[in-house]
Amino acid sequence: MESRNASFFEEVFPCLKKELPSSSTPVDEIVHDKDQEQLEAEEVEPRKSKRQRIEKSFGPDFLTYMVEGEPQTYRDAVTSSEGPQWKEAIKNEIDSILQNHTWELVDLPPGCKPLGYRWIFKRKMKADGSIDKYKARLVIKGFRQKEGVDYFDTYSPVTRITSIRLVLAIAALRNLEVHQMDVKTAFLNGDLEEEILMEQPEGFSAPGQEGKVCKLVKSLYGLKQAPKQWHQKFDQVMLNNGFKINECDKCVYVKNTMRGYVILCLYVDDMVIVGSDDKMIKSTKDMLKTRFDMKDMGLADVILGIKINRTQHGLVLSQSHYVDKILEKFNEGDTSVAQTPVDTVTSVPETSPEQ
Repeated sequence: MESRNASFFEEVFPCLKKELPSSSTPVDEIVHDKDQEQLEAEEVEPRKSKRQRIEKSFGPDFLTYMVEGEPQTYRDAVTSSEGPQWKEAIKNEIDSILQNHTWELVDLPPGCKPLGYRWIFKRKMKADGSIDKYKARLVIKGFRQKEGVDYFDTYSPVTRITSIRLVLAIAALRNLEVHQMDVKTAFLNGDLEEEILMEQPEGFSAPGQEGKVCKLVKSLYGLKQAPKQWHQKFDQVMLNNGFKINECDKCVYVKNTMRGYVILCLYVDDMVIVGSDDKMIKSTKDMLKTRFDMKDMGLADVILGIKINRTQHGLVLSQSHYVDKILEKFNEGDTSVAQTPVDTVTSVPETSPEQ
């Protein structure tokens, strides 16, 4: 069974044939000559562009993808007609942050200026266009961070949409179930190494400690290094539990045992899980629940805005609800459906057989 599963993955993911690089690298390859690096840094001067900057416009349609009608500030949210729903979402966010011990209150050091914050509000929609839940996210103003002081390395790997399509194709060919999980406050799981100070959130200042600031112990949304810290934490958990990283896509994890196999795709905090049987999927879910605050979505219904329907002929992917939202945005919801995307009234010039 193990060899058969291994050959299957080698055909689907050719890069799995490659051995993962060893985590133990010789010390002499890591240590650099600091004097040489300093000399090179002094000799190379950064190039500065002399071209005049021109303001770019993406046209009025660009707002279609940016504006969803959600509140823009904390006060707008709590005073709106949906105030109770937004207040509940804000409370859930603060509770998750405090339970995770994301920060500790300290006195502001002399000469330091804490970073600001803002609230991001989003309505999570179902496939039929109805509201699934209200989501509030506390985001630090990471654009004010200084490189080399507040952060060093930044990157945000996510699985490719082609990888997700390939995994769905495997599920359709082998008649496998596709499950989905969501990590609650994913970025809060990353351990923070730098010292970051932030203002206390409006409406949630600690009584008697209003003059103090938040010293971040763990990552927070908006930090430049937050995606990197979260990905490192997730990588470590998966590798420690027998998963291998696919060399073609760093966010695809595969575990192959004598009992079966399981494939997991990670897109920031959304996970697509496909396994050879229910036991492999369940064991993966149980492992993740012990390490992170997870939400089990069960059988996948919508992945990255794409609706999944299982039929007797396989899987059908659709984004009809997104099209309906765009039409509604431009008051074109009453547009009739056409059989063909061309004007049938326009006459097409006839050509003779000789031509």
